[in-house]
Amino acid sequence: MKNLFEFRKIAVFLLGLILVTGCDDQLSEINTNPYGIDPANANPNLLMPTVLTSSAQSYLGLGFNDLAGAMQYTQKNGWYSSHNNYEWVSRNWTGWYDILRTNDLMITRGEDMDNAFFQGIGLTMKSFVFGNIADLWGDAPYSDALMGDEGSDQFQFPKFDSQEAIYDGIIADLQEAATLLASASTEGVTAGNDLIYGADIDSWRRFTNSLLLRYYMRLSEKKPDVAKAGIEAIYSSGIYIQDASQDATLDYTGGSNDIWITRHVRLNPDDFQRYQACQTFIDQLTMTDDPRLPVFFDSVRVQWVADETLDVAAESFIRADGEPIESIYTFDEFEEEYADVKFTRHFNPNLADYNSDLYVGLPPSILTPESYNGNPIPGQGTQNLHVSQLDPIYSTAGSAGDILKARIISAAEVSFIFAEGALKGWSVGDAETHYNMGIEQSLQVWEKADMYEEFIAQPDVMFNSTLEQIITQKWVANWSNGTEAFADYRRTGYPDLSAGPLSPQPEVALRFQYGNDEYNNNPDNISAALNNLEVTDYSGNFGQDSQWSKPWLYQGTSVPF
Repeated sequence: MKNLFEFRKIAVFLLGLILVTGCDDQLSEINTNPYGIDPANANPNLLMPTVLTSSAQSYLGLGFNDLAGAMQYTQKNGWYSSHNNYEWVSRNWTGWYDILRTNDLMITRGEDMDNAFFQGIGLTMKSFVFGNIADLWGDAPYSDALMGDEGSDQFQFPKFDSQEAIYDGIIADLQEAATLLASASTEGVTAGNDLIYGADIDSWRRFTNSLLLRYYMRLSEKKPDVAKAGIEAIYSSGIYIQDASQDATLDYTGGSNDIWITRHVRLNPDDFQRYQACQTFIDQLTMTDDPRLPVFFDSVRVQWVADETLDVAAESFIRADGEPIESIYTFDEFEEEYADVKFTRHFNPNLADYNSDLYVGLPPSILTPESYNGNPIPGQGTQNLHVSQLDPIYSTAGSAGDILKARIISAAEVSFIFAEGALKGWSVGDAETHYNMGIEQSLQVWEKADMYEEFIAQPDVMFNSTLEQIITQKWVANWSNGTEAFADYRRTGYPDLSAGPLSPQPEVALRFQYGNDEYNNNPDNISAALNNLEVTDYSGNFGQDSQWSKPWLYQGTSVPF
C-alpha cells in the first residue's frame, strides 16, 4: 500500500509538471480574450458615448442629490443624513477616475489617428471631470494619475497635485482643446455617438470656451489678473454659449435604462417621494413670484387652513372643497376620485403651529423631517401631505419633453458670469444686460419664457447692481445643477444660507472628505494633501480632512466664513 501511495504521488507530480510545462508556452494565448478589444485599436467613436453619458449623469447625480441638499434646493424625508446634514465622510472618487481612464484612451486614440476632434473633446471632458474632483476634494492625483499601467510605484501610488496646479492644468487643457477644435473636422466621426452635440464642432468650441469662463471665474479671487484677461478674451471672441438651445446637455429618452434620476429605483415610489422642497428655496421663489416654482415643485397635497373655532389642535379628517370626506389615513385611496378638488385640513393656530402656504418646504437639516408640518403618516420615504415634493414631471419617465436633462453648463450660467465680470469693471459689456439675459435664458429652459417681462419687473428681481443679486438669481437658474451653485456659494458667500440644527456645524460644509481607498492604498501621498488643507473653527473632530476645512481656493478669504 505504501509503494502504491508513493507511486500515485509521483504520478500526480509528473502530470502536474507536464501540464505546467505545456501551458507555459501558451499561457498568454490562453489568457487572451478572443472577443476583447486591444486598446491600441480601440475606436474612439465607441469610447465617446461612455465618457459623455458617465460625465453628465455623474454630475447631475451630485447636483440633484447631496449638493442640492447643501444648497438648500431640496431636503429629503428619508435616508437623509448626507443630503440634509453634510455627512460626507470617506467619499471615494473612483467613478470620476474611471471616466478619466476611458477618456484618456479616447485622447490617445485621437492622437494616434491625428484626429483633432477626439483630442479636443477629450481634453474638454478631462478638464470637466478633473474640475469636479478639485472643486469637491481639493488636492488630488493629477499629473501622475491615469498611468498605473506604467509599472512604477510613482504611478501605482500617485502623488497629489495641489488644487492650484489642477486648476492651472484645466485652463491649459481647455485652451489647447479650443485650438484643436478650431481646426478640427468630423471626418471619421460617428455623429450619433456624440450624445451632447452630434459632432457639431462649433457647439463644442462654444462649450469648451464656456468651461474656460467657469474656471476663470473660479480663480477670480486668487488670480484676478488671469481671470480678467481670460474672460475678456473669450467675450471678445464671441465663441461661447449664447442661447439656451446651445446648452451642453444630455437628453433622457425615457427608455428602461435611460430615465431621469428620481426614477432610477424601478417600481419604488419612495425614491421619488423622498425629495421634498427646501423652505430656503421656496422662500426665494415665492418672494419673487417666480414662474419656475410650479415647474420645480408640486403644491402641498393637503393645505392647512387656520380655524380658531376648533376645540382641538387639528382635524383628523380631510376636506374636499371645504366639505369633510375621509380620514387622513386613507387619502391615497380616494384622491383620484375627486378631480379638480382642493384638499384642506383645519387647525387651530392657538393650539398648533403649521405652515398654511400652498407651497411648503422642509427647513434645512431638521431633526425629524419625515414628521414636519403635522404629517399624519410619518415614515422614511413616505409622502407628506403637508409638504411640497417635486413636480410630477420628475416622477414619470419621458413625461417632461425637453425639460429634464443632465445639464453640464448653460447659457444662463455664462450670462451670469459676464454680469459678475462687468460688475468687477471688466470689459465684457453691461452687467444689467447680462443679468437680465441670464434670467430670460433660464426661463426659456424651464418653458416659462413668456413670463419674462412680468418677472423681471418684480421689485426684488429688478437689477440692483449687487453681487448678491446676481449670484442669487444664478442659484435659482442652477436648479438641478447644485454642484455649480455650491462652487459659487463657497466663492462668494451667496446665497445667504444658514445650516440647520442637525448639522454638525453651524455653517454649510465646504468639501468632501477623502475616501478610505486613499488612506488604505496611498497613505504617504495623501499626507501632503492633508497638510495643504486649512483647519477652520468648524473643522471639528475631523481635523484637517474635515468637510469644514478650507482647500487652497478659499484660504485667505473670509467667505463663506
